[in-house]
Amino acid sequence: MRAKDTELMEDIRHLKQEKNVYIIAHYYQRGEVQEIADFVGDSYAMAIAARDSECKTILVAGVDFMAQSAAILCPDKTILSPETRATCPMANSIKVEDVVNYKQEHPEACVVSYVNTPAEIKAVSDICCTSSNAEKIIRQIPEERKIFFIPDQNLAQNVSHKLGRALDYFDSCCPTHARVTKPEILELKQKYPQAPVLVHPECSPEVVAIADYIGSTAGILQYTTNSDARSFIIGTECGIMHSIRKAAPDKELFLASEELICPNMKSITLGKILYSLEQGETVITVEESIRKRAVLALEKMIDYATR
Repeated sequence: MRAKDTELMEDIRHLKQEKNVYIIAHYYQRGEVQEIADFVGDSYAMAIAARDSECKTILVAGVDFMAQSAAILCPDKTILSPETRATCPMANSIKVEDVVNYKQEHPEACVVSYVNTPAEIKAVSDICCTSSNAEKIIRQIPEERKIFFIPDQNLAQNVSHKLGRALDYFDSCCPTHARVTKPEILELKQKYPQAPVLVHPECSPEVVAIADYIGSTAGILQYTTNSDARSFIIGTECGIMHSIRKAAPDKELFLASEELICPNMKSITLGKILYSLEQGETVITVEESIRKRAVLALEKMIDYATR
């Protein structure tokens, strides 16, 4: 690690303690950002950590919808984003009118919104879900109800196949996970036949079909830590490698593609985090009428996920 990074990390640790700021980071963040975070997890766990923290100021090292989720669940707390331009192309692909138009055509349908969506989309959804609890939540929706799953077509198709239940879905996907291809996986599997293939359910159905394990970032981390296997082929954003190596330093990891880098996640740096702490910028807010509707979908997800 560079001496400058070490210095920045010490400054951040000192300042967050002085100002009583709780830093939450996603697994896809840079390794050094994960190291200065008080909590590292997937988007669902980050939102819960923000809600449960006793600190009144939460700094979210993640893309914009993650900061919004914290603001939705924590209206009494100050939510900071060190980089407001860090966003998610898939989350931004769907518009409110897409959901409203679908509801007008199918008034009895249930709109299941992936947490990877802006607050405005959550506000017009019936319930949210994550990659780790999508199956559990959809199982609890009556079979006779049509479901509109937004905005990730890959997660929708993979859940649909797993449950044997038809889902309507929006035509969009994560550009990072779309870079995982079947030929690359098969080539790596030929080189490392003993290595289980672990992929995120945002990957395409043809990739999921040849995987040994399909799960969220947290699930992939847990699998590698608990498995007796010594090597693994990892099909998700490269940031997870830091957490896996930290939890299981003796394991050998092979990234499914060299292209598995989310530029938005990686746009957050130690320097930006320090500046955010020093200046108290940028405060993320959600308009109250939107927040009140969005929180219903998030709280319903939390309720269904814990049943």
